[in-house]
Amino acid sequence: MKWQRLMRLTLAAAGSLFLVGAGQANSDFLVSTDWLEQNLKSEDLRVLEVSVVPGKFERGHIPGAVNLHWHTELVDPVKRDIASRDNFQALLRKAGISEGTTLVLYGDNNNWFAAWGAWIFDVYRVPSVKLLDGGRDKWEAEGRPLDVRPSQYPPGNITLAERNDALRARLGDVLAVAEGRSDTALIDIRSADEYNGKIFAPAGVQELAVRAGHIPGAVNVPWSSAVAADGTFKPVEELRALYRGVGVDGSKPVIVYCRIGERSSHTWFALSKLLGYEVRNYDGSWTEYGNSVGVPIANPAGTVWGGT
Repeated sequence: MKWQRLMRLTLAAAGSLFLVGAGQANSDFLVSTDWLEQNLKSEDLRVLEVSVVPGKFERGHIPGAVNLHWHTELVDPVKRDIASRDNFQALLRKAGISEGTTLVLYGDNNNWFAAWGAWIFDVYRVPSVKLLDGGRDKWEAEGRPLDVRPSQYPPGNITLAERNDALRARLGDVLAVAEGRSDTALIDIRSADEYNGKIFAPAGVQELAVRAGHIPGAVNVPWSSAVAADGTFKPVEELRALYRGVGVDGSKPVIVYCRIGERSSHTWFALSKLLGYEVRNYDGSWTEYGNSVGVPIANPAGTVWGGT
């Protein structure tokens, strides 16, 4: 409804006052490296690392941080799905998370999987979840402390709500956009070469689709466009102008996607948390859509699987 959208935009505008100068200030959804180092010993704070490179946490992590394995603990190991409510709740309680705990997530690769973790927390309606602006790379670049000792806490008592499916897009939702049956903005946040079909996926990745290109109707705004050189988010007004330049201004719902849903979570965070837009993450992304039978694609490069 119009009043709901107005409220979101009003809250986003208010939040932007705390984000002047990119990620150097704190907001309801971002904390700076300075703030985190000063508050590491707070009893009601829990720091969670969600990185993609195996062993990185064990070689050194932010003191007091708990490691969450995205590929085994944040997903259902049998179905292609996010972790179930019961399993996710047990994981959080084991990490010492209780009602009222403030959570700060961070990780490698510009917080791709940390943002994905934040999206899952939001799906389960967990309050007080923030990202460390700039992630692990900025923390290390500034020479801030790392620890190799495992962190253990008394069990927490957090109780999760049921999933909020309004934050998640499915194949049918994006197909409706591709076929012109839905007035929803669709953003492909992959590289231009992936979007145009020149390549099937970034070099060295395992998850592939047998077709290259993008979902018809999608605009291309690579996730990296939203960050500064140090990996922090750009100022809110720059972000607003970036997406307005491709026709996305918050006036209608948005769906974001990438290859498996992790990079698009980064853009989901920028649009949803920093700009206050109504956004769903399509975590099936191109590996689902590009492998689906009978759905249309746009492939400007004309690349064919197995072709020379």
